[in-house]
Amino acid sequence: MKFIPSKIPDVTLIEPAVFGDHRGFFMETWQRKTFAENGIDFDFVQDNHSKSSHGILRGLHYQIEQTQGKLVRVVEGAVFDVAVDMRESSPTFGQWVGYELSAENKNMLWVPPGFAHGFYVMSESAEFVYKCTDYYAPEHERSVVWNDADLAIDWNLVDGKEPILSGKDAEAPSFVDAEKFA
Repeated sequence: MKFIPSKIPDVTLIEPAVFGDHRGFFMETWQRKTFAENGIDFDFVQDNHSKSSHGILRGLHYQIEQTQGKLVRVVEGAVFDVAVDMRESSPTFGQWVGYELSAENKNMLWVPPGFAHGFYVMSESAEFVYKCTDYYAPEHERSVVWNDADLAIDWNLVDGKEPILSGKDAEAPSFVDAEKFA
C-alpha cells in the first residue's frame, strides 16, 4: 500500500496493493497497524455507503462538533473527490485538493477531521463507501457551497454541465460565511 501526501500534507491519497488474476482481485482496504505507521491512527466508528447518479454533487459537508475523519473510496463508477481545509490555524486554511476515485483505480482518500468534503459523480452512477472517525450528528453538520468563488474548486464537470444538488447543498453558505474550526 502506498500513502501519498497531497499538497495539503494532512490529506493522503492511498493506493492499495491489488492482487488479481482471471478470477477477480483481492485488496486490503484498511489495517490499523499499516495506517498508524503512516500517520493515520484513528478509531473508526461508522461505515457509510451511498449510491448516486451521474452529475450528482454531494457536499461540501463537515461537522463542527463530533468532527469526522473519513477514509473514502469508490466501489462502482467514478467520482471527483474534494477536501477543503476549514482549520483557521492551519497553513493550508482555505485550500483544497481533489482526486478522481474510481472502482477501476481503487484509490482511497484520507480526509482528516477539520476538512469539508464533497464529491461529484463523473460516471453513469457511483457507489461511494467511507469509514468515519465519529458518529453522524446532524445538529453539528455544516456545509460550504460547492461553487464558492474564493475556493475556486475545479470540479471537472462532465461537459461543463451544472451538477445536481440537494436543496441543502444548493443553499449552503459561502466559505467566508461558513463556520470554521479554530
